[in-house]
Amino acid sequence: MYRIILRIFLLCTLLLCTSLAYSQENGAYGSFSPYSIYGIGNLTKEGTAYNRSMGGVGIANRSKRFINIVNPASLTARDSLSFMADFGLSESNTIYRQNIDGNKLISGNNTFNIHDFVISFPIYKSSAFMVGITPFSDIGYQFSSIITDQDIVGNTGNVALSNYGEGSIYQLFAGGAVTFWRRLSLGAEFIYYFGSLDKVYNMAFEDDSYRTDNNGYNLLLRGYTGKFGLQYEQPLGNNLSLTVGATYRLRTNVRGRLTEYSYANTSEITDTLRNNVNHLDAADGIKFGDEIGVGVSLKGGDKWNAEVNYLMSDWRNTGMESRPGFSADGSSVFTSTVSHSVRAGFEIVPNRNDIRYYLRRCAYRAGAYYDTSYYLFDGNVVNSFGITLGVTLPVFRWYNGITVGVDFGQRGSLRNSMVRERYVSFSVGFNIHDLWFQKPRYN
Repeated sequence: MYRIILRIFLLCTLLLCTSLAYSQENGAYGSFSPYSIYGIGNLTKEGTAYNRSMGGVGIANRSKRFINIVNPASLTARDSLSFMADFGLSESNTIYRQNIDGNKLISGNNTFNIHDFVISFPIYKSSAFMVGITPFSDIGYQFSSIITDQDIVGNTGNVALSNYGEGSIYQLFAGGAVTFWRRLSLGAEFIYYFGSLDKVYNMAFEDDSYRTDNNGYNLLLRGYTGKFGLQYEQPLGNNLSLTVGATYRLRTNVRGRLTEYSYANTSEITDTLRNNVNHLDAADGIKFGDEIGVGVSLKGGDKWNAEVNYLMSDWRNTGMESRPGFSADGSSVFTSTVSHSVRAGFEIVPNRNDIRYYLRRCAYRAGAYYDTSYYLFDGNVVNSFGITLGVTLPVFRWYNGITVGVDFGQRGSLRNSMVRERYVSFSVGFNIHDLWFQKPRYN
């Protein structure tokens, strides 16, 4: 079994590294949304397929069958000899709609990418450790329009305008947790952010005698921060238990490199008009917002679990509103604000020990969420809401399984010329479990 786990670990690592390299070099979108043009794009929904199929909850969740990366304090809810790993994939299908001057604009897009890879193992008695990688934010958009020669002074012919962006910020994290007095668990996590974002603005003339303008920004960003969590579990009798949890992620100072460029192209030559490279450090004042979350869950033994979470993240004063490369070029106004999220989830297992009916051993989940973004669009709140469904299919022995989740949701609205996104997202997680550090005994 050890060799099988090791082979799966190496295979997942290879697939993840290949995916990251491909997405950075070949434009594989982690997400695709016109709202990702601002700042560092759309923040990725936190958690593995296990969390996401329950509406994204996890702050107060304590399960020995899954790795819960939402709260590092949950690491101690495990078998003392167990090694655990989680490898997740995500796929999303979105329909976009916008009403402008009575015209209905409709388009669609699909994305697919690796979502997470995490391993966890015990350290000493009531303590545990985890390390993993998952996306933090994604940029993916593409706009195009034509300005006819009737709207332009002179005889330039039609002009094609196009904007597109791509890239991701990833978070590499390592955390640990320890339990005190059997009920209180404290956890801490170190997070390292890294990634590259590209935002491009092009203008092409139909008349070849005019030069095509290519402008854009490349942001190579990095930063590090910490996240802290706690959970307290209180037995209530009759196999019931109540767990309260809290998390706090520190504000992050962003470092890296911001390249602003402009090229003028003809059929024979390319002129560099501007190629400014600025190195970002703490003095530039670019930051990622901090985040605080609280949650409560009620658990009925190993049969069912219900949980509610609330999170708040403050992105005001992050320095992105007026900084080139982070602020959006165009007539729309984006303003950083405080984001909020309310999540609820429920899980039930009919009979984990049923030896006759396989479906009774499966874990079934449902959830719901309501989120507001960390920015305002022309003063309007960009919200998203949806419902989630999921199931974990047991595989072989112990806690190995395959988790499948689906998210039906909507972002934005048709008010004030905004874009409404309706999406169906799928997530698949491979939960790997094995018992290590055992000493065989012989009579």
